Amino acid sequence: MLIDKVLQSYFKNNATRNFRFIFRDNLQGFLPIEILMLILRIKIYPIMTIEEKVNEGIKNAMKAHDKVRLETMRNIKKVILEAKSLPGAGDTLEDAECIKLIQKLAKQGKDAAQIYKEQGREDLYEQESGQVAVLEEFLPKQLTEEELVAALKEIIAEVGAASPRDMGKVMGVATKKLAGVADGKLISAKVKELLA
Repeated sequence: MLIDKVLQSYFKNNATRNFRFIFRDNLQGFLPIEILMLILRIKIYPIMTIEEKVNEGIKNAMKAHDKVRLETMRNIKKVILEAKSLPGAGDTLEDAECIKLIQKLAKQGKDAAQIYKEQGREDLYEQESGQVAVLEEFLPKQLTEEELVAALKEIIAEVGAASPRDMGKVMGVATKKLAGVADGKLISAKVKELLA
């Protein structure tokens, strides 16, 4: 049972810590308030998948008459449905796969927004930028430049890189470790700087 496993793991890892305890009859004893909140979340407030969040977002956008958000949510749903219709795909799509699809949409949106900006199409630029902002709500928080540099320095030390000739070795590790939290082009540029 999921709750039993959570409790066992929690008490094993926190045996020496002091907590505020509350009584709970059906467990014949006391529980930390933190555990009770986790149980309530599991039983009453289950975590939604990205696909479920998108479906809920479509409903909310329709109610709010938010055209930009509605169009963006429908685009996400479209690519998810297309992915689920591929040979060998299941009825559901894991969040990790959804994130990859949304990252691709976000990149396409950013590229389009940049083109519109260069062409002086401010209206289309604002529209694309608004959609990208909605897409990024579903993506992991991106590393700041300082955080990226710090992470890359650790990777460089880890693989023993010392010159530009080691860039491939660093990129092989960095692209895996930093997938989803940093843009590939930015990673490449920073690695070049650090190995110069």
